[in-house]
Parts: sequence; structure tokens; C-alpha cells
Amino acid sequence: MKIALAESYGFCFGVKRAIKIAEENRNSSTYGPLIHNANEIDRLKNDFNVALSENLDTFKAGDIAVIRTHGIPKQELTLLHERKVNVVDATCPYVTKPQQICEEMSSQGYDIVIFGDEAHPEIKGVKSYAKEHVYVVNSPDEIDLLRLREKVATVAQTTRKVEEYQQIVGKLMATHKEVRVFNTICNATFDNQDAVRKLAQQADVMIVIGGKNSSNTKQLHSIAKEYCPDSYHIESQEDLQTEWFNGKNFCGISAGASTPDWIINDVITAIEKINN
Repeated sequence: MKIALAESYGFCFGVKRAIKIAEENRNSSTYGPLIHNANEIDRLKNDFNVALSENLDTFKAGDIAVIRTHGIPKQELTLLHERKVNVVDATCPYVTKPQQICEEMSSQGYDIVIFGDEAHPEIKGVKSYAKEHVYVVNSPDEIDLLRLREKVATVAQTTRKVEEYQQIVGKLMATHKEVRVFNTICNATFDNQDAVRKLAQQADVMIVIGGKNSSNTKQLHSIAKEYCPDSYHIESQEDLQTEWFNGKNFCGISAGASTPDWIINDVITAIEKINN
């Protein structure tokens, strides 16, 4: 069985930057999971004593709080500064951008439409930067339920499919005179999605590696499954099942933006053992 990696996969710029920041701040705590990969979070804890706290009240004056790559709500960031916590911001710059856009467009009187998952931490943070009249939608049909004013600005969750965002934008432009469109889907997401689409068309089994709660990994798995029905989303080599590879000739592998190389290498080694 042939085994091939997608041309683009794994750690993106924002995640690499956040990991480096965390490693440089030993004996600190991240506010919320730094990235959506439990195994890498465990490594940071074991090797660098970087703890995880999901409770804002655990941070006291003088503590080091590393902000997760997905960002946090504006009011929580303000509160940390007011409490004299040493804030180290590891928010991905691609996430900071839609935050800034929402703040600026909202101040100019635009209604804000965010395409994404309202429960996702990135979107919770982005939404908090708009003053009022801000809405989160997950499909074009949801736009019909909104009472939008004439001026609308729209941004997207950084890890969503561009084709789905185009549907949102098309619906808004068909119903409103002034629509400001900001393409906030990051380049790494584009590249990884294009690469998995290309590979899945050749493979007869696809393995997509990443955290179960990782939005961008779920998107990669969804794309892979469109072209290769036998596509599986795993977190580590422990999730692999031997029967997935029975009678298969070509195994394609991709990984989400929060998946470190050491996990990917472990998965490849495990698949090679199954193959042999």
C-alpha cells in the first residue's frame, strides 16, 4: 500500500508562533487550551510546566497568562489587564484581524455578520469586538431570520470552507445595497484544504489527524470524505483500526493546523506497521 502525505498539512504559522510563545514562558498558564490538540497541551505541561486554566478568576496579579491562539472576548482581556496579570498574547494574527474589522466596521455603523460556529472560542472573541448589531450565522438560510439594516459588513471564521463563505456573501449581496466583504479565511486553511482535496481524489483510504474539537481538522475530514468515502478523523495512532486498510492500495494522510509533527510521524509509523 502506498502512503502519501498531503502537499500542505499540519502546524500553521499561528500555531507555531503560539507554541514558541508558550515554550518561552515556562511556569505560566494558558487561558483556555492554547490549541485544539490535547496531546500537544500535555507536552507543554510536562516539558515546560505550562498549565491550563479555563477559569479567569484563577489568575492573580503577577501571574503569567498566555492567551490562546483562538483569542478571548475583549472584556476578559481587559479584566486580566485590570487585575495586573502579565498577559502574553498568543492570539493568531489571522484571528486578530477579524476582531479589528468587527470593531472598526461596528464603529462606522455597519451591522456585522460573522460566518462561523457561535460556540467556537474564536467566534466568541471576534463577536465581542462589535459594539452592537452583530450576528453569527452558519448557513445562508439563517440570514433570512435576521433584521439587518442597509449597511452590512461580513467576516468568516478563519478555518471555514471558502465555498460556503461565498454562499453567505452571495445571499447578503442579493438582499442589501451596501455589503463590505472581508475574506478572513487564512492562507494555511486554503492550502491545507486544496491539498487534501487533491490527495483524496487519488487515495482509497484517507487519514486526517487532529483534535476532535478542532474546527479546521473537521473541515479537512469533510472535504476528504467528499472524494474518498473511506476517510477517518483520528487524534493519534491509538485511534487507528487495522480493518480500515484491508484491500487498500493508496493511503493519503493530512493533518489539522494544531497537529504537531511528532503525532503525524507516530501515525505514519503505525500505518507502516499495519501495512507490513
